[in-house]
Amino acid sequence: MKEDLWLVYDRLHQELYKSLVLQVDETPVLVTKDGRPAGSKSYMWVYRTGKFYGGAPIVLYEYQRTRNIIHPREFLKNYTGTCVTDGYQVYDTLEKEQEELRVAGCWSHARRRFANVVKAVGKEKAKAKGTLAYDALKQIGAIYQIEETLSQLSSQERQQQRHLSVKTLVEAFFLWIKEQQKEVLPKSETGKGFQYCLNQEKYLRVFLEDGNVPADNNAAELVIRGFCIGKANWHVIDTIEGAKASAIVYSIAETAKANDLKPYKYFEYLLTEIPEHMEDKNTNFLTKLLPWSEELSDSCKKQNH
Repeated sequence: MKEDLWLVYDRLHQELYKSLVLQVDETPVLVTKDGRPAGSKSYMWVYRTGKFYGGAPIVLYEYQRTRNIIHPREFLKNYTGTCVTDGYQVYDTLEKEQEELRVAGCWSHARRRFANVVKAVGKEKAKAKGTLAYDALKQIGAIYQIEETLSQLSSQERQQQRHLSVKTLVEAFFLWIKEQQKEVLPKSETGKGFQYCLNQEKYLRVFLEDGNVPADNNAAELVIRGFCIGKANWHVIDTIEGAKASAIVYSIAETAKANDLKPYKYFEYLLTEIPEHMEDKNTNFLTKLLPWSEELSDSCKKQNH
């Protein structure tokens, strides 16, 4: 079964490269028999087509024993486009290494430490006291408020509107942080939030220059959340082979759901159809089996599709 589904996974990997923007995230996972001491962290990486990608959505998981740069370096080898990430340093390094790869930052991550402060103090109290964390959240909220109105526009129109309205807010936000930074303790939650934003300033501005790039990485976090929910139930994976198989299954299931298919019926269809072509000299037959193919059996499609 794994060999059959690997053919689909590999083809989806090729199709993923067609997206001008990818969104990337990773989450720890425990694999009990990977040759290391008990409790050693492995990672499940996720790569998905950008939120504003006009083509069919693709979600791919990849299991790796570490969080080392060698893994995204190999997975994104020869990729041309922009990767939206959460600020993990390895992507900055990849951008320096790969001339055609660009990194964009995540405004959702930029707001998190400020949100933690406001939540701890209480929204009304934080507002009444005029805390810097509340002010930061308010400014980022204004950026998001406009961004929400641009979601249905074409990439070109979105970029134009961002230059007319969002860019001014972003400029004001970074100017304000640089003015206020001396007013907070560097190791405080607000101080750490300020420093994160300044460290990521270059990447947090990228979405202003490209209408295809979303303001945050929430789409990637959303699809990895399904894996995390499952992880909370089964806790660990027994073997490396099991982890790799899980990555393939999750990839095809999440891509199927994103394309309005019934995952179980889609797997059933794939495992019926692929063996019929195992003697073929090439894998062109996979085209009609992809989640967005019009030749798929109606049994795979949701009734409201």
